[in-house]
Amino acid sequence: MKAKLKVGIVGASGYAGVELLRLCAGHPDLEVAVATAATNRGEPVARHTPSLAAAYPSLSYSSTDASALDGLDVVFLALPHGQSQHLVPELLPRAGVIVDLAADFRLHDPALYSTWYGEAHTAPGLLDAFVYGLPELHRDDLRGARLVAAPGCYPTAAILALAPLVQAGALAIPRVHDKSSGAAPSFVVDAASGVSGAGRAPKESLHFATVDEDFVAYGLLDHRHTAEMEQSLGAAVLFTPHLAPMVRGILATCYALPSVPVREPGGLTTEAAMGILHDHYDGEQFVVVPSDPPSTKAASGSNCAQVTVRVDPRTGWVVVIAAIDNLIKGASGQAVQCANLALGLPEGAGLPIAGVYP
Repeated sequence: MKAKLKVGIVGASGYAGVELLRLCAGHPDLEVAVATAATNRGEPVARHTPSLAAAYPSLSYSSTDASALDGLDVVFLALPHGQSQHLVPELLPRAGVIVDLAADFRLHDPALYSTWYGEAHTAPGLLDAFVYGLPELHRDDLRGARLVAAPGCYPTAAILALAPLVQAGALAIPRVHDKSSGAAPSFVVDAASGVSGAGRAPKESLHFATVDEDFVAYGLLDHRHTAEMEQSLGAAVLFTPHLAPMVRGILATCYALPSVPVREPGGLTTEAAMGILHDHYDGEQFVVVPSDPPSTKAASGSNCAQVTVRVDPRTGWVVVIAAIDNLIKGASGQAVQCANLALGLPEGAGLPIAGVYP
């Protein structure tokens, strides 16, 4: 029988780390050898997260030590932002493929880290070595890659929604930082996420009594994921995230103006816009283009995104909607999808294509 590739998960006790453990347990080619968790070191995985008890009856969390990851085929970093950039230089001579789920290596311009994350990047020389891990846009770059920066959850939804229309030239592009553009409109992205997107650490703002029956916007005008969207779309983005009273899921509603006004000859129509999405995604196993507006429940538990579009002839605006599971396609599932490509495995290996309902 073919030997499985050895996996390390750093930050394995958080929501993204636990999801990586779950996905790797069902992967035909991967086997978790090391799971680190600084605050839970020494604790059995089965006790900390009972849903993993049958899959990992004897695995315990270990200290986050680069030497413990020596010789592993792939290491997933599921750490809070700012920690991976300190660890990766130590890992480079020790591990094979490194997939970072944090934002440490997503942005190409090191100056953007000071602007959006409030601190200078400690390893700017490595930024260009990382491949941005959105397979539907960067599949060829991911094949055989050694260093991968998995996208954020909100950017995954927004980019999957808008990128095909941008690439087709169907949208008016308000360039980032183009002061000469005057009143040119930005893309507008309104997105709501379940509370798991905020991580597993206890916070007062995430208490049941706070979140239940509530819906709130946050990160107004300065949410960190804005820079990631602008980098991928090549356009200015006005992004407003919202916290929804649900565990999983992201619903992103994106607004843009067409490159040719809808009332002019050759103006964009819903049929034409849907055709662009179908042309781009019909060959993709993890993106569905439904005719009806997608819901977060439709994506829950799967690595699939659901994307649809409408063109409003009355106002002239284009509305693109995407639904994903923030912990799978928005984080751990996408990281495994990237690792599969980097390791030369079938891209969909170990990834759920069907959601969970109800």
